[in-house]
Amino acid sequence: MSDFIPQFTQQLFNGLSLGAIYALIAIGYTMVYGIIGMINFAHGEIYMIGAYVGLVTLTALGTQGSLPIPVLVAVMLLVAMAVTGIYGFAVERVAYRPVRGGPRLVALISAIGMSIFLQNWVALGQGARDVAVPAVITGAMRFSMGGDFEVTVPYSRIMIILVTVALMIALSLFIKFSRMGRASRACSQDMHMANLLGIDTNKVISFTFVLGAMLAAVGGVLIALTIGKLNPFIGFIAGIKAFTAAVLGGIGSIPGAMLGGVLLGLAETFAAAYISSQYKDIVAFSLLVLILLFRPTGLLGKPEVEKV
Repeated sequence: MSDFIPQFTQQLFNGLSLGAIYALIAIGYTMVYGIIGMINFAHGEIYMIGAYVGLVTLTALGTQGSLPIPVLVAVMLLVAMAVTGIYGFAVERVAYRPVRGGPRLVALISAIGMSIFLQNWVALGQGARDVAVPAVITGAMRFSMGGDFEVTVPYSRIMIILVTVALMIALSLFIKFSRMGRASRACSQDMHMANLLGIDTNKVISFTFVLGAMLAAVGGVLIALTIGKLNPFIGFIAGIKAFTAAVLGGIGSIPGAMLGGVLLGLAETFAAAYISSQYKDIVAFSLLVLILLFRPTGLLGKPEVEKV
């Protein structure tokens, strides 16, 4: 019992870092749904592509070069965000815009098709096997808990938490104060009225896909540096988990996506630590079922009001 607090604190840091990754991906789901009412099931593959672009950038720059580690990681993030932003724009133009006015089932099938295409596109280009990611960020911060007990937090996980918090604050300020942010909120409330008021709704929708893709790319690069391996199929399960986080927090709510991601990460981590790693997915999805049973709109979601 004496080592419970150190173990709990250790798992808390692990859960927060995992939840931060889920939150970065979940924001893309919730932003797209909040504006056009559709689920971008190709979003997990964008996350995976961002991780691969980060690895290619790291390989091109070299781990033994003269660049300091913070600069090296920053370049990886910027390149990954730029490339995945293009992918996000292409997904919207190819898979969503042509079918936007049709039944939602058509858009869903189109998104699933795009997901399979991107997954196999990367598998053909990079191979289907696991690829090792060089350990750029090494070392850990140790906190003494009294006696012989201490908590060890890798610098890579600390970086995930700090970068995610910074991006969440920046995103919140952007959505609240920028012109594009106000246009996005207007489209989320009433797309038809926003169009009548002169807002270029097509531009706003494309921007939403691009912004969501860039945030997912950050998550992909950070988790690749932390785990140390990649394969073309990591996007599928991460996308499902992030979608679960978005629904858990309230689909269409950006704060809800953040909260849902953190709660899902904590639930998985503590379940793996104190129950069994084989049951972590069961616990996570059971949490989702319970939330939807007692609060169908999610923790921070609002009931959808039909506009007439």
